[in-house]
Formats: sequence, structure tokens, C-alpha cells
Amino acid sequence: MMKFVKKLVPTILIGLAVIVTGYILGSSYLSRGKSDPSVTVKGLGQQSFDSDLIVWRASFSRNAVDLKQAYKDLNADILKVKKFLASQGIKDAEVVFDAADISKNYDNQYDENGNFTERLFRAYDLSQSFEVQSKSVDLVEKTSREVSKLIDAGIELNSYAPEYYYTKLAKLKIKMIEAATKDAKNRAETIAENGGGKLGALTYASMGVFQITAENSSDEYSWGGSFNTSSKRKTASITMRLHYEIN
Repeated sequence: MMKFVKKLVPTILIGLAVIVTGYILGSSYLSRGKSDPSVTVKGLGQQSFDSDLIVWRASFSRNAVDLKQAYKDLNADILKVKKFLASQGIKDAEVVFDAADISKNYDNQYDENGNFTERLFRAYDLSQSFEVQSKSVDLVEKTSREVSKLIDAGIELNSYAPEYYYTKLAKLKIKMIEAATKDAKNRAETIAENGGGKLGALTYASMGVFQITAENSSDEYSWGGSFNTSSKRKTASITMRLHYEIN
């Protein structure tokens, strides 16, 4: 009898080991398969503002067969432009004149059969551009609309649409991140409470792309971030994506 019991003990121990191992593996599988309750939400920070910096560019040109005469005419126009800008209240320090661009103008000559024969020099073309950069947004904007006075004075002026910027974007961006984070957290709390739980720890956070569009416009957001410069009144927005545990 004792010999039979001794032979049976190893078999019993092996069987128990198999049962315990199976239980442990089964419990481990169930733990891994069980997902922890959590929620991912996106919050929005948005604010409209007026631009505080304007950049206005324009150019004009002169041409003459004699280069010295062309320069003389161009310099006379520069003085007229400076006088006009000063009369509008724009300061000298806010205006930058670029170096004049010089090119030669030619006429192509053809024979009676339409074959090119030679190029004949016509005149020197001199082009002058300038830029006004100022925080007096309304003043420069008004000035850009009154360039007809220069045209009436005989200056062939090409005026480009002003560009509008905001110099305090860094501070604005921080405020918007705070607003977007708060918005996302409020959404997460609402979801957790409606589900019968309580908002737990924040486990992940990521910031979306900073976008600046014209206020009340249909400007599309871009993947790399849009930056509107054509409108004085703008709207900036940013998103925050947060992941919370739910208790």
C-alpha cells in the first residue's frame, strides 16, 4: 500500500502543477485582455484680434535712352513719393527704399519674311520699390488708398495690397493653449460623469497646429498651419488633444 501511495504522489503533484499553471496563465490572459477605461478628447482655443502691424509695398519706374537722365527722373519721383508719405503722417523711419533695378529694353527687328535680324536698344528701364512698415495700421491703410495723388503727379506707381500682422502672437498662443486645455478637460469630465465614472489622471497631451484666418471667413485650415496676412481682423485657433483615465 505504501509503495502504491509513493508512486501516486508524483502523479498528483504533476497534476496540481498543471492546474495551478493553467489558472495563472488564464488569469494573466484575462488581465491583458481587459482594457482600462479611458477617454480621449479634443479642446479648442480661439480668439479674434486686430492686427497691430501693417506692411505696404509699392513700386514705380522710369525709362530713358540716357542712363543719367533715367536716374535723374527716378530720383525726382523718389522725392515726390517721400513728400507724399510725409504729408500723410508716415515717418521716415517707417519707409525703406530698395536699390533701383536697372534693365535694358530692346526691340527685335525682322525682315520681310519674318526672320529675326537684330536687336535694337530702346531705353534703360529703372524700377524703384519701397516698403512701409508701421504700427499705425489705419494711417498706412488710408495712405495706400490715396496713391492716385502720385499717379496724377506723373508717377507710374504700382501699389500692392497691404499685409497685416500681429506682434504679440507668442503671448496669444499661450492663452489659447490654456483655453484649449480647459475646454478639453471640461469635455472629458462631462463624458466621464455621464458614463457614471470620475475623471482620473491625464496620461497624454498633444497640441494641434496653430491657425490664423480672417475673421468670419471661409479660409481653410492647412496641414502645416495657415497664416492670413490679407485681413486686418483675424481669428487665431489651436487645438489640444488630451487622454484621461476614468476611475
